Amino acid sequence: MQYDVVVIGSGPGGYVGAIRCAQLGLKTAVVEKYKTYGGTCLNVGCIPSKALLDSSEHFHNAAHSFTTHGINLKDLKVDMKQMIARKDDVVSQNTAGITYLFKKNKIDAYEGVGSFEDKNTIIVTKADGSTEKLTAKNVIIATGSKPTALPFLPIDKKRIITSTEALNIKEVPKSMIVIGGGVIGLELGSVYARLGTKVSVIEYMPSIIATMDGGLGKELQRVLKKSLGMEFFMGHKVTG
Repeated sequence: MQYDVVVIGSGPGGYVGAIRCAQLGLKTAVVEKYKTYGGTCLNVGCIPSKALLDSSEHFHNAAHSFTTHGINLKDLKVDMKQMIARKDDVVSQNTAGITYLFKKNKIDAYEGVGSFEDKNTIIVTKADGSTEKLTAKNVIIATGSKPTALPFLPIDKKRIITSTEALNIKEVPKSMIVIGGGVIGLELGSVYARLGTKVSVIEYMPSIIATMDGGLGKELQRVLKKSLGMEFFMGHKVTG
């Protein structure tokens, strides 16, 4: 098939770019490795983490704030299965929205891994090993990124996990160490801190959310420590 534009990756960069190209009258296709669209953000990033933040905040308020309003709850507990199911439902609604927008804007979608044969030819390798060839005048590479494992601390997806696995923990852990005080680590760390987990954050830089204004990091650290009991080890390096 021949296109004006082929976009490799359907995350926030890819799907928005593809939709805009189609709106401008360009024949557009998207190549996506996974079965659902939306990339990290919609599937295992921004959207599911916000869903868990919302649920965990409700629990934290019920445990710590309701009594001041004269609301007393007995035997308050977390139903992780239901919390995860609700998160998954939120994700499904959002990814289905991308599918709808692709159809509405007449964007062709191909499931598989995209690779270049030459600058204008994309080979889509599907899960069963079969291939399909696409040609395009222009190609947008929007493949996103994945977590990098520390060489001495391999990710086993059980005890040593990434943010993806942290979205599907079956039981609230007693303790959790978060390596990295960026937005992803702090989001998910605060989710479990609200649910009762003792969370420790190890950050190499002198401030959390180090790429942002220093005052923001200082204030956020103060709030997380005071309201959720999170502890921070700043200027620390993980060596083993």
